[in-house]
Amino acid sequence: MQKPSVKMSEYFLPTLKEDPAEAAIISHRYMLRAGLIRQSVAGIYHWLPLGFKVLKKIEQIVREEQDNAGFHEILMPTIQPAEMWQQSGRYDGYGKEMLRIKDRNDRDLLYGPTNEEVITDIFRQSVTSYKELPLILYHIQWKFRDEIRPRFGVMRGREFLMKDAYSFDKDDASAEQTYYRIFASYLRIFARLGLKPIPMRAETGPIGGDKSHEFIVLAETGESTVYCHQDLLDYNPLDIKADDDKQQIFEDWTKLYAATEDMHEADKFNQTVPKDKQIEARGIEVGHIFYFGDKYSIPLKAEISLPDGTATHVKMGSYGVGVSRMVGALVEAFHDDKGIIWPQAVAPFDIALINLAAHDNNPDADKINALCEDLFNKSNEMGVELLYDDRDERVGRKFADHDLIGLPYQLIIGTKALKNNSAELKNRKTGVVEAIPLDNINSVFDRIIQEKQAL
Repeated sequence: MQKPSVKMSEYFLPTLKEDPAEAAIISHRYMLRAGLIRQSVAGIYHWLPLGFKVLKKIEQIVREEQDNAGFHEILMPTIQPAEMWQQSGRYDGYGKEMLRIKDRNDRDLLYGPTNEEVITDIFRQSVTSYKELPLILYHIQWKFRDEIRPRFGVMRGREFLMKDAYSFDKDDASAEQTYYRIFASYLRIFARLGLKPIPMRAETGPIGGDKSHEFIVLAETGESTVYCHQDLLDYNPLDIKADDDKQQIFEDWTKLYAATEDMHEADKFNQTVPKDKQIEARGIEVGHIFYFGDKYSIPLKAEISLPDGTATHVKMGSYGVGVSRMVGALVEAFHDDKGIIWPQAVAPFDIALINLAAHDNNPDADKINALCEDLFNKSNEMGVELLYDDRDERVGRKFADHDLIGLPYQLIIGTKALKNNSAELKNRKTGVVEAIPLDNINSVFDRIIQEKQAL
């Protein structure tokens, strides 16, 4: 079994000192410099160990909240047959963003940009009665959309990891309740990631339908302008419980004005939101939900029997979270001029242990190395994810790298620690440095464990 802590001398973490010329926004610059990703071709990235750890932690939080809400996880292929898209009428209309291919038998295939057709096919093969509804299936899978201008790193890439959920209901009334249920689960997902989500009325785009909400995080480097009531920032999604009335949650969160620029109504905004409560800001989309009724079930003939014996086309919705995009959104939301500041829930490691003796031919090096090795072993025993900087590097480079990487804590041990009988514990977010007695240093690990359990 892989141990939670690693030594930097044995870890693949290629940091960069300078900003890459091709990176135009903060998240792209810091993700490249901190060794999270490397570009393969335009809009497609390799996920290196540090970035992959963040990606998997985000994925797990999304999975937990979907499972807790009663959704069922499946896995659909990345390659889809063109026939179903032709049946739904979207094959020709989707445009050049869809990557179309042929197999050796000259069969038309495509690299899936989304999965409405495939999931409808799964449903129509397996479900025939209203008694089996409501049903919500989801998967977390890579997708491809051939963006005309891929840019901003993982924020607008061509290949991306996404969570899709798809709902099936017997009628519009039931489907509306499902929409509320998923709406509430999304609020919790983003809040657990450390973000303040604001659901906003949005266009449905190529997915279709007549009801749609984007979940927006405010950020100075956001890709579009959004408008909302300031009081929405005071709501706490983590207060939502499993047995709460989901319709009431939806109404509470949507009674105040919030809209993307495509849906913005200036007159309504000015009439319904007091001037001192108006927010016009930049925002990043981190999730999008749609209800589209029988848009796909009619052409794909997905029917269920009702209590009176008649048949009807199932009512559907789809619900997406950009898992890989979320990494960039988190960096955009949490950084300073030195680097990333990871929320604890998704940080690749809990804490950095920085050994200051490794490079300096320090007469105390043996004692410092022994102390650091002991802490490294202790972190593994306790299940704390620790990144031990045992590199033969200059002190300045070590500090710069760790501020760039942005782990929640830095535990610093050198000659000063031995002299004062206390290590320095730096909080990356606040910059506050705390003296920790060497004979009580394990308390740092206890604190981290308690903080993670409280998340």
